[in-house]
Amino acid sequence: MGRPGKPLDRHSPFFTGMLAAAGVAVTVAVVELILTASDVLLLVGIAFFLAVGLEPVTARLARRMPRALAAAVVVVTGLAVLGGTVAAAAVPLADQATQLRNGAPRYLTLLRDHGTLLGRANETFGLEAAVRSVQLSDVAKSLAALLGDAVIVVVLATYFVADFPRIRTALYRLAPRSRRPRVILIGDAVFRKVGAYLVGNVAVSLIAGAATFAWLSAFGVPYPLVLAVLVAVLDLVPVAGSVAAGAGTTLVALTVSVPVGLATLGFFVGYRVVEDYVLLPKIVGRAVRIPALVTVVAVLLGYALLGVVGAFVAVPVAAAVLLVVREVAVHRLDRT
Repeated sequence: MGRPGKPLDRHSPFFTGMLAAAGVAVTVAVVELILTASDVLLLVGIAFFLAVGLEPVTARLARRMPRALAAAVVVVTGLAVLGGTVAAAAVPLADQATQLRNGAPRYLTLLRDHGTLLGRANETFGLEAAVRSVQLSDVAKSLAALLGDAVIVVVLATYFVADFPRIRTALYRLAPRSRRPRVILIGDAVFRKVGAYLVGNVAVSLIAGAATFAWLSAFGVPYPLVLAVLVAVLDLVPVAGSVAAGAGTTLVALTVSVPVGLATLGFFVGYRVVEDYVLLPKIVGRAVRIPALVTVVAVLLGYALLGVVGAFVAVPVAAAVLLVVREVAVHRLDRT
């Protein structure tokens, strides 16, 4: 077959250029794949985030029963609580939604009356045009897509919760053996922070919803249950969520009277102070300790990158990054 040629010179310009071109091509292909599958990867990330939050409860149950059964109990219990809450609130929500639809002409009149506060707000911010731009068909499609995504997240979260110990072990095995014990300590601390933040954030949001319902009911603001549920959901998003919830509820309260609207605005400002300086430090702050400035910057960056989901996960991610920096980078600098 002839004599073999000379070995390939790995230092030749041709070989170096081909290797660089192949590296660029692989990088571009990987980036394209990530962008194409970004929606799916986002759902996977949300499911894993929820699994980390459910891990402490699942681990306690797993001491008394098989891990898969414990994961199923946790997920089914969570879905049962959520379903029971929705079922209990379905009739009042439907009634109040009907009242909101029937009262739409009156609100439209108020928006067009430039002598009212809502009319002046409409003239300044174009509220009527924004409302008219919303199509019911688009809303229905968005709700259907959201429901489908929720089902996918629940299914993925169930698998993640059931296999979390093996996933955790597989992640830690990627670290060098000599540094694996320290990686495990830092990783477990990060998981604890994420779990504590998720549980604490849900608790604070439930308190916000209950307080809002009590206030609106006491002052005769229409649709108190609908608005309370909206406040509880939006309050899950740090900073921006509570601001948006307070602004929307205040606009509805203004339809009762200006004093009630101003009082409602004052209630949300006061509650925000109580939440930031009393509830969050006591419920969440013990586990997730980050400066207020870092919280605001993290939420803004998270929202800019991933929207509402990014804002929701921004605080625990920032806490995890600060922990890693403190335990790795700062610790190394202190030894030099």
